[in-house]
Amino acid sequence: QRLNMGAKKPDPKGGKGKGTAPTKSKKEGGGGGKAKKKKWSKGKVRDKLNNLILFDQATYDKMCKEVPSYKLITPSVVSERLKVRGSLAKQALRELHAKGMIKLVSKHSSQLIYTRATKATDE
Repeated sequence: QRLNMGAKKPDPKGGKGKGTAPTKSKKEGGGGGKAKKKKWSKGKVRDKLNNLILFDQATYDKMCKEVPSYKLITPSVVSERLKVRGSLAKQALRELHAKGMIKLVSKHSSQLIYTRATKATDE
């Protein structure tokens, strides 16, 4: 009896009106057992940062005026706010430090951390 029942099962799927709809959906899915195959996403696409590679006069003036007032000054913060390259931000911070406008907190090869020069050191 079990063999007969096993043989009867595929017949309704193969013929008759009810069986045609599921077979179509299987073909669309592509897989045999499961209805739909998982599609991999392409991942998030970040917009290209179009940062300046050299200072123009307006950006340079803005940097000299605004950056010394930041509480935390790192190349990444400067790069983000002024829309300049990281390498350019590092050079700018070195220059400001040499002028004494900002104070070095921590020097590490990958990330330099500065803070605004306190008023006691300016006077």
